[in-house]
Amino acid sequence: MPSLAVLPRALRDDAGDTVRAILIVIVGYAVMTLGDVAGKWALLPAGVAAVMMGRGVAGSLTIGALVVAEGDWRRLLPVRWRLVAFRSVVHAAASVAWYVAWTVMPLADDYALGFTAPLMMTLLAIPMLGEKIRWRRALSTCLGFAGVLIMVRPDGDFWRPEVLILMPGIAAMAVSRIMTRVLSTTETAECITFWLLLAHLPAGLCLLALGFPAPGIMTAGVLAALAILGMASGGAHWLMARAYSMGPVSALAPYEYTLLIWGGIAGYLVFNETLESSTLAGAAVVAAAGLYNLHRERVRRTGAVAA
Repeated sequence: MPSLAVLPRALRDDAGDTVRAILIVIVGYAVMTLGDVAGKWALLPAGVAAVMMGRGVAGSLTIGALVVAEGDWRRLLPVRWRLVAFRSVVHAAASVAWYVAWTVMPLADDYALGFTAPLMMTLLAIPMLGEKIRWRRALSTCLGFAGVLIMVRPDGDFWRPEVLILMPGIAAMAVSRIMTRVLSTTETAECITFWLLLAHLPAGLCLLALGFPAPGIMTAGVLAALAILGMASGGAHWLMARAYSMGPVSALAPYEYTLLIWGGIAGYLVFNETLESSTLAGAAVVAAAGLYNLHRERVRRTGAVAA
């Protein structure tokens, strides 16, 4: 039986939809941070492979429950299954890189380095999606990236081995975000999210086969953390799939920077990680860039309604 999303939908750049997409993606990143905190907490006792498998099982079950509640399992069936599978593998590889880095790096530092992804996404959206980058969007993205440079202070001490592991994961994540926009023309948000999370299960099994340490003792606390990771990942990626179907990548990419706010707060409360003054200063620049972008979309929406 075919999926519901058989007829391709055109990618739009509507100001009203973009404003709604921005709000959705901000909520999505906040939910994602909740899962990331749970995943980082479970990493040391459980290991990378177990976290990958736990995220895959709990996350796919969460989306499956959502589809059951909606009453139409066909929303999980992909139309362009090769692209869906490729994106899922790419994102699973990105997750492995992030989790390996999390074993030795503070959450906020990982997020700060990951903020190079929005610039990659904005640039890749030109050849991959044919998006037109308005000069104000380009300006806000560059301003946000300048804030990232303030935060990370890219000197010789910063480029540690774990950073070199994380960088390919950041690039893979940027490609995955772009492909979310591409697939939104034919696939449902449930389909895009379900297969992405399910791919984490075989990826975790492959890590075990390649000699990664076996999972540690699965205490009740660790199992609860893995369940939170999976449920939060399912909710966050579902929200982002909806957002990227409504708004262009170049408009939504700068809001990846809000992860530093959530990650900084969570890192302090849960892991006692403190933010330095340079990180706070860079975060202020990043927030200003994101708020300016949102303001310009509201102005464009008002102009479109008036016209």
